[in-house]
Amino acid sequence: METILIVQLLGALFGLLAVVFGAFGAHALKKSLSEAQLKSFETGVKYQMYHAILLLVLGFNLGFTTALEKNMAYCIIIGTFLFSFSIYALSIGASKGKSLKILGPVTPLGGLLLLIGWGLLFYSFIANMV
Repeated sequence: METILIVQLLGALFGLLAVVFGAFGAHALKKSLSEAQLKSFETGVKYQMYHAILLLVLGFNLGFTTALEKNMAYCIIIGTFLFSFSIYALSIGASKGKSLKILGPVTPLGGLLLLIGWGLLFYSFIANMV
């Protein structure tokens, strides 16, 4: 499958799931999560939606013909998944008294991939100026 289609499909899917998870957090989890856990869950939803929108913008504006563009997209896709979904699992697990310590390093790894994706986007702008 072409990278452009993957980016557009996952951008739409991440956006759809952000709305679903946001509603789930606001209604179903409101009673079972502590205030801190709910805030953390909401952070995952916000970052997922921000990056869903970014993927859609990139998907309709880039051709993904260069390694730079493809690497940027995959860093954002994988980073969003690792960052947001690990936060969801950690929040829900903590509310049920389960310690998912194995996921502890996954969230910052996802964040690092997001930073790399944004850095590659910044670099692509600079490279096009020169």
